[in-house]
Amino acid sequence: MTAHQKNSLSLVADIGGTNTRVALADGMTLLPESVRRYRNADYPGLETVLKAYIAEEGGVDCAGACVAVAGPVRDGVATMTNLDWTMDKETLARATGAEKVAILNDLQAQGHALGNIPTENLREVIAGPEAGAHAARLVIGVGTGFNAAPVYETAAGRLVTPSESGHANLPIRTEAELRLCKFVETAHGFPAVEDVLSGRGLERVYSWLGAEAGDRKERSAAEIMSAVKDSSDPRATEAVKTFIRILGTVTGNLALIQLPFGGIFLAGGVARAMAPYLKDFGFDDAFRDKGRFAGFMQNFGVSVIEDDYAALTGCASHLKAL
Repeated sequence: MTAHQKNSLSLVADIGGTNTRVALADGMTLLPESVRRYRNADYPGLETVLKAYIAEEGGVDCAGACVAVAGPVRDGVATMTNLDWTMDKETLARATGAEKVAILNDLQAQGHALGNIPTENLREVIAGPEAGAHAARLVIGVGTGFNAAPVYETAAGRLVTPSESGHANLPIRTEAELRLCKFVETAHGFPAVEDVLSGRGLERVYSWLGAEAGDRKERSAAEIMSAVKDSSDPRATEAVKTFIRILGTVTGNLALIQLPFGGIFLAGGVARAMAPYLKDFGFDDAFRDKGRFAGFMQNFGVSVIEDDYAALTGCASHLKAL
């Protein structure tokens, strides 16, 4: 157990649908040895997790605390989309004893990390033109859920606006995609983007392909990706190709809505798992397939963030700017 100087460090946390990662930061610098992971199902709420972490770090006295949450944040209150937790600034201050606290949507945290991610942790998928210093950027998260957040550089500082893009309607381009939407709709009542472009969404695509073939079976997202890697299951490969084409379409739609001339950044565990296959499985073609605006799509570069601690860095960056 390391002894920490009082009131000098910040506590940062990244709360996903399955796990919560907590760390300490000295200004913008994460302390790697302080990173700990907690399984959400083992705790009734965030306050319990943070109190356990602080105890494990020798009762560290934090100057600031910022958490990134996989769900909407409104007026300082966060509600998890895929977890029955609710949290607010008062709870965060009580749990950590910090004087300065903030709650961000997880994609907002990723947006605040841009510019502080090592270049070796950015995998280029589509090259983009040189952008101006104040060009908008866009972060898209693909993991347990799906979401997006535009990043703006303003005279008052960086602004990362939240959204709930994953709950918009799934776009339909082909007869096959229409059948996929109907398959999702039958089970969930509404075919949203997140119902396909997420870990469990990949599992649904695989199940749908089985239903189409009259050979129903299920596999986990991890099993599907493993089967693609070793070429042991053609259906898994087709599921990933379908997933990537739809991801390209949705990413292109968001690009036209937000005009992120500074680049698009895919984040999240599923995005990282898909990264080796994006170029070969049709992401670029689907991204640019916008009719007479196909040429215009060359204005946007796309990269994958392969930094597991980006949201934590973003939290530290946001705290420093407060």
